[in-house]
Amino acid sequence: MEVKMGIKLKAVAVALVLSSLLFSLAFSASNDGLVRIGLKKMKFDQNNRLAARLESKEGEALRASIRKYNLRGKLGDSADTDIVALKNYMDAQYFGEIGIGTPPQKFTVIFDTGSSNLWVPSAKCYFSVPCFFHSKYKSSRSSSYKKNGKSAAIHYGTGAISGFFSQDNVKIGDLVVKNQEFIEATREPSVTFLVAKFDGILGLGFQEISVGNATPVWYRMVKQGLVKEPVFSFWLNRNVKEEEGGEIVFGGVDPNHYKGKHTYVPVTRKGYWQFDMGDVLIDGKPTGYCGGGCSAIADSGTSLLAGPTTVVTMINHAIGATGVVSQECKAVVEQYGQTIMDLLSAETKPNKICSQIGLCTFDGTHGVSMGIESVVDEKEGRSSGLRDAMCSACEMAVVWMQNQLRQNQTQDRILSYVNELCERLPSPMGESAVECGSLSSMPSVSFTIGGKVFDLSPKEYILKVGEGAAAQCISGFTALDIPPPRGPLWILGDVFMGRYHTVFDFGKLRVGFAEAA
Repeated sequence: MEVKMGIKLKAVAVALVLSSLLFSLAFSASNDGLVRIGLKKMKFDQNNRLAARLESKEGEALRASIRKYNLRGKLGDSADTDIVALKNYMDAQYFGEIGIGTPPQKFTVIFDTGSSNLWVPSAKCYFSVPCFFHSKYKSSRSSSYKKNGKSAAIHYGTGAISGFFSQDNVKIGDLVVKNQEFIEATREPSVTFLVAKFDGILGLGFQEISVGNATPVWYRMVKQGLVKEPVFSFWLNRNVKEEEGGEIVFGGVDPNHYKGKHTYVPVTRKGYWQFDMGDVLIDGKPTGYCGGGCSAIADSGTSLLAGPTTVVTMINHAIGATGVVSQECKAVVEQYGQTIMDLLSAETKPNKICSQIGLCTFDGTHGVSMGIESVVDEKEGRSSGLRDAMCSACEMAVVWMQNQLRQNQTQDRILSYVNELCERLPSPMGESAVECGSLSSMPSVSFTIGGKVFDLSPKEYILKVGEGAAAQCISGFTALDIPPPRGPLWILGDVFMGRYHTVFDFGKLRVGFAEAA
């Protein structure tokens, strides 16, 4: 009896200590009104990359169709989910924990500013192998569950998930978001989700791109008065030696996370956190491609920096990255290089050159692939890709030559430079390898945002896989071509957000960047 009593007293004492600790923690959280979620960082992993490669074949067909239809304007502005369809979560490295239901069932999720739904695997997921390797939501074990049942599907670059909507409370840090709609995934047929280190995804984008028009978690957090200010911010720890992966702060900004002042730019199009961006510089020199303006998206759901093939190829050339040799590109340079150069020297409008030499048709703003033959070719089962490839290769050559002519290079030098660039063309959404030993000789790559230049050094934009002699180094730049009016578009992932602390200001509809501390 005495022994039991002693244990009980000890338990009470421990409980008191814990509750006072919790009280002081809760007090400190409410003191500055911020809610902090610690993020774990995963190392880049060979298996993940292998899975991503297997899947990319499937994704490639999807991306090709998106490119094709966007080029011909079939989808117009309704193609708002196109970028979600291009996402590759194998590159995501930062995860945090949430709870769903009462009592809370724990899930590891990617806090993703590039999509807007919350989904986790469902206990009703019987036939998809990935579900057996992850935490699953069991509605029968939650007293706050409310049935919805409407079906849902999300397509990503690396596979799709499908399932149905449910409603329950979602616990994020100490906050409980009541009656939140989320997707219970019953099918995750992709290898990506099998090897993924996360269970699901919590989207922090705008409702405009939410599948099923579901209200995003963040909207409810604000509406239910759970945060001090309608602002959240990301600090990603890029120091490999430290355990702490980073922190997402809901309700404001932690001054310990950054140095100096933030540069803010307005959100130009709700859906993604999209804003206008100026030119990209290599080693301090303008590339000229985004001189007339590009759009950019701050996306915590990817590690990479994705941008127009034209510029990514120039970057790959400057850093010595090897991609896929492009035959079409070399053919265009061989057959039309001199003509393009003559037309540029004669001050022909650059955006009309490729249609003048018959490789593209001109739609008033830029060249578009001649889609008419393509449709006929498809009916006969022949590939329509060649004409598209020749058109885009021509448009790239024009930009590259313009860049060199500005630097007063000789014609021979320009043609050999453009030929070199052809060899550095990255595979679409694919990776380009670099020599780990040559980081010190690589240039900086910079982005102009809000009139300010944001630099990235080689150690920031090169991703290392593996350790020691077996280590491989990958360029953090990948190609993504979104045509006007949506594009040209850059996706600034963790490579950028790691160097620059990022503020997502929902109240004032703006994004801010400052040097991370």
